[in-house]
Amino acid sequence: MGGTMRLGSRRTHFQVPDCMSAKLYGNAKFVDERHRHRYEVNPDMISEIEKAGLSFVGKDETGRRMEIVELQSHPYFVGVQFHPEFKSRPGKPSALFLGLIAAASGCLEAILQASGKLNKVSTDSVANRPAMGRVYQNGNVYSNGNGLHH
Repeated sequence: MGGTMRLGSRRTHFQVPDCMSAKLYGNAKFVDERHRHRYEVNPDMISEIEKAGLSFVGKDETGRRMEIVELQSHPYFVGVQFHPEFKSRPGKPSALFLGLIAAASGCLEAILQASGKLNKVSTDSVANRPAMGRVYQNGNVYSNGNGLHH
């Protein structure tokens, strides 16, 4: 039973640089997230799924496994194969959870805009955390140490 399970940290490369997920991860080119599953998207169905409107914006290092999917016509529709909750902490939430909360509270656009204005830091050191300031209800964005203030 355990022979086909994908376990541990795996790298996911963003295929669409300006997708919502990449922006939430601070415009990283890739993320390393933990997996614990044995499921994959059927390769024969990928083109049909994409024709229906879903976009596979993240793939594994081989480019054959679909890791992140988004629905562009929805305010916040992100699906992932990995488990962002495995590395999420109260003071350092997963970028995807932060995006969900921001979308639910009406702050997502400010978060996404802030991600493009921050100083670039090596993706090796920030690939698994959002490199962005906090967005408050009044729309002000405050720095997380990168010098961004509104």
